[in-house]
Amino acid sequence: MRSYVPVLAALVLLIPATGRAQRVEIFGGYSYLRLDSAGGVNLNGWNAALNVKANSWLGLAADFSGHYGSPFGPSTSQHTFLVGPQLSFPARVSPFVHALVGGARTSTAGVTDTSFAAALGGGIDSHVAPFLAYRLFQVDYLLTRFGGITQNDVRVSTGLVIRF
Repeated sequence: MRSYVPVLAALVLLIPATGRAQRVEIFGGYSYLRLDSAGGVNLNGWNAALNVKANSWLGLAADFSGHYGSPFGPSTSQHTFLVGPQLSFPARVSPFVHALVGGARTSTAGVTDTSFAAALGGGIDSHVAPFLAYRLFQVDYLLTRFGGITQNDVRVSTGLVIRF
């Protein structure tokens, strides 16, 4: 995991250097993770993202999430740290898609593992005010490779988007 942290931190810090950004969006809200690869385990948690837009439709997103539960007795958690391009359609109801890559870390009963992670997905934001939107939903296919085995899971999020 430690090898991912400096790379992701550098990418987030360099986002403003990608061009003259017109807008910064910060998302935060509830997230649900369905671990089908673990026999259908449900985890609840949070999802946060920073999207720096180079123009009205293209941005660079940094996405972070944490999910928690005790499906088999011991406490389980999974965190993701992802970055990648996000395309959006600028409108009152604004659909978006993104392709993100990075890392994931899971912990069950004190045993941790770090993995490559990728998320492909999108969602719809509904503008409430010039600076505020509600993310009606965001659905992501989340791929990880814990223990050398590929996991194919689904993450669903909802929450508020603040625009600067």
